[in-house]
Amino acid sequence: MDSSHLHDLEHVLECLAAADLSGVRARLDEMRIQDIAAVLAELDVAERRDVFRLLPLGRRVDVFSYLEHGQQMQLLEQISVGEGRYLLSEMLPDDLTALLEELPQPEVRRLLRMLPFRSIRRALTLLGYPEDSCGRLMTTAVVSVRPEWTMAQALDHLRLQAERGETVNLVYVTNEDGVLQGVLPLKYFLRRESEQLVSDLMTTSVIAIDAHEPQEEALHMIRHYDLTALPVVDEDQELLGIVTVDDVLDVEEEETTEDFQRMGSLGVLNLSLRDASPALLYRKRVGWLLILIAINMIGGVVIAGHGDAIEALVVLVFFLPLIIAGGGNAGTQSSTLMVRSLATGDVEPSDWLKLWGKELLVATALGVTMAVAVSALGFWRGGMDVAVLIALAMLLVVVVGSMLGMLLPFVLSRFKMDPATASAPLVTSIADVAGISIYFSLAAMILGIV
Repeated sequence: MDSSHLHDLEHVLECLAAADLSGVRARLDEMRIQDIAAVLAELDVAERRDVFRLLPLGRRVDVFSYLEHGQQMQLLEQISVGEGRYLLSEMLPDDLTALLEELPQPEVRRLLRMLPFRSIRRALTLLGYPEDSCGRLMTTAVVSVRPEWTMAQALDHLRLQAERGETVNLVYVTNEDGVLQGVLPLKYFLRRESEQLVSDLMTTSVIAIDAHEPQEEALHMIRHYDLTALPVVDEDQELLGIVTVDDVLDVEEEETTEDFQRMGSLGVLNLSLRDASPALLYRKRVGWLLILIAINMIGGVVIAGHGDAIEALVVLVFFLPLIIAGGGNAGTQSSTLMVRSLATGDVEPSDWLKLWGKELLVATALGVTMAVAVSALGFWRGGMDVAVLIALAMLLVVVVGSMLGMLLPFVLSRFKMDPATASAPLVTSIADVAGISIYFSLAAMILGIV
């Protein structure tokens, strides 16, 4: 929490301690809704309810929408059914859908019973789209105008519907069947003659996205075309809603968080770390740790198989951590670059062959550099034969580790798995096993140890 939010929180807590509710209310009146939500998140459950009820009715919905889902559910359990019905029915469709899709079925049914029929139908429509699709993300609260209207007629319509639609700086044009026809900037309504037809001013080349497309594609299109909003259509090009830039920012944050969690060999957490129970964190982490133990046990078997070589030349043990770390670190670097590039759309799965050649060149250069760096140490500790062994082993493990780190994300993409699963611990463990095998195999050949 930044200093301004911390100051707001301290002021609210002081007023609550002094039972000065008018002071809390006065402070809330000066704050933005996002800042109020940030302060509420830091209060305990009872204080959150009391402060929330001090808000004017019109601001409660906006503040409620910015709370985390767990905090929203806690509030709904503490207020009356009538208050809860008002909050849920007045939420924007995409915000309501985001809340419902995070809840178990019994909770969803309970909340739906609190809603009027219009809101139930709207919520079920959005929930009917595939998970993580643009249909789940869009808001249906969008106002459109007709191409045959004059600008004056269109402006009157926008004024009448101002409370129903989400405000953006673009106005979409649809025909009587709701099919998207064009778009024009909101500023045109201030600068153009009132009797001009909408069809004379609109741009017919509209960038839109199908409701069944992944949310990540909406993020890519908004970023690529520098849009503030993206219309969502069905297969007949009927305008269903819009995805706004603040919606896709939430998607980007969620996707980045999931990637980091997977790269740490965690299952995806669908709630904040602060709200996650120790049991949940244990379940999310233990599976991958057991898998990594199994992989690393292979390395132990390989080392045990070269026990005679270790006994004959103990100096091999001195360089083993160095060799293993070189391959693992190179693999982690390569994997991180590929996972992030795939996630942002910078590269496509079909680019793997071209990138394979580039990575092989870079990995070889890195391996040669690291081989030269460690060869002097090998010569000092064991003479020329050991220097050659260490240099060759370092070169090969860096190349192998880098190629593993680069190819594994593409392999996972090919099998419709998240490339982020090619996480640092997984790549490092596989590279460790490969490095041990390479190191002792070279030792047997170069040093003549069986």
